[in-house]
Amino acid sequence: MAPRPGPAIASSATVNRAVRGKSQIRQMSELRATTRTASQQLGDRAEGIVSDRLAASGWIVLGRNLRFGRNEVDLLAVDPGPPRSLVVVEVRWRASRSFGLGEETFDWRKRAHLRAAVGRLHELTSLPDGRLVPRLPIRIDLVVVEPAPDGESGAVRVRHHRDALAF
Repeated sequence: MAPRPGPAIASSATVNRAVRGKSQIRQMSELRATTRTASQQLGDRAEGIVSDRLAASGWIVLGRNLRFGRNEVDLLAVDPGPPRSLVVVEVRWRASRSFGLGEETFDWRKRAHLRAAVGRLHELTSLPDGRLVPRLPIRIDLVVVEPAPDGESGAVRVRHHRDALAF
């Protein structure tokens, strides 16, 4: 019986390539995180508008763009109620109604992703920043942001649908 070969010893050139490869992957990941398309920037602005409006209404915004497993939640907030609820908020920006309403883009696939995120959230004891997850009933809301119909510069129309999985 032939002896089993020992562990392969990598040359320094191979190790350097591997390290350089990981470094390049990290740099590409950081570049993607900082480079946002115009569409993504508009979506970020819409999330900011919704976050500000919810906070002005007494809600406590716990985070934006939170990842739970493979799924992302636009906003996570506590609705003071009554009854108090932990709310996953999906924000939709529509530049125009040419291709339909924002509500129409909230399809079965997106709903399934949000249900999965809620399942992961329910399993967690703390958020990514270390804060404890409030033990409250969880619901999913949909908020659609679009330009105001009068064409006023910067003005937006906001429609908030509570418990969006119900419709």
